[in-house]
Amino acid sequence: MKRSLSLLSIVAGLSLTLNQSLSAQEEKIANKFFYAEFLGPGLIMSANFDARFKSIERLGLGYRLGVGFAYGTFEDKQTQWGYYDSVTRTYYSIPAGLNYVFGKPNSDRTFEIGAGVTFLTRKVSLYCLNEEKPGHAIGFLTFMYRKVPVNGGFSWRIGLTPVIGTSGDLCPMGAIGFGYAF
Repeated sequence: MKRSLSLLSIVAGLSLTLNQSLSAQEEKIANKFFYAEFLGPGLIMSANFDARFKSIERLGLGYRLGVGFAYGTFEDKQTQWGYYDSVTRTYYSIPAGLNYVFGKPNSDRTFEIGAGVTFLTRKVSLYCLNEEKPGHAIGFLTFMYRKVPVNGGFSWRIGLTPVIGTSGDLCPMGAIGFGYAF
């Protein structure tokens, strides 16, 4: 009898502990998002981290930070005849920005509006910007539709990410990203 009673109390204790941990997992809100983005502020491809400032909310004000790369044609050095050689080289980008995510609290579909700066490792003049002075930084805006499960998992985003050059020119651009929310 004592053995049955002690076994019953162990089973009851384990089930209560398991039930509490499962309900705690159900209440977990995914407000961090790691994703790979094609085009957009990283220019060709970038790996990004996105999170909300309030750790208990999945909507509202947040930030993004990434590392990307692109390639371009640059004038390398002057030849003996006075011409410049053009060389295609890779350069790196660091997109950083603030964003605000709108939506219903229990919906996996949200909308993001944001702005930021992409820092570049080379002075670059983009194909769609009419710049006389290429720069080491460009601005960007984001208007993204996001599908992020409330409790985390596979997520994606797609939308418009216009780029703003150093002379104020606006270059229309889009982006798509895939990743994991947690």
